[in-house]
Amino acid sequence: MAKNEKTSKNAWFVYYLRCADNSLYAGITTDLTRRLIEHNTCNKLGAKYTRVRRPVCLVYAEHQENRQLASKREYQLKKLSKVKKEALVNDFDLATFDSDKK
Repeated sequence: MAKNEKTSKNAWFVYYLRCADNSLYAGITTDLTRRLIEHNTCNKLGAKYTRVRRPVCLVYAEHQENRQLASKREYQLKKLSKVKKEALVNDFDLATFDSDKK
C-alpha cells in the first residue's frame, strides 16, 4: 500500500481480505495497514478466521463516514453471493484507492 492508510478517528473502512485458501474475509477498521499486519502476524488481535488461513492480502476497501455505516456495509458485503463478492473484488483497483478520502 503506497499511501498512508492511517486517517482521522472518524474515518472507517470496510475491507475484504483474500486468504491463502482463496476465501474472502470481510471486516472494518480505522487503519488498513495496522489491521492487515494484525491479521497476518498477531494471534491475539487477528481474526480467528484468518489465523489459520495466512497469509492474507487486501483485495478490496471502501471508505465509510463512521463505525455504524461501516458495520452496516460489512453486513451487506457478507450477505453477497460468492459470485458478487468476486465481481466486486475484480472491479476494485487497489492502486488507485484513496485511503485518505474523508
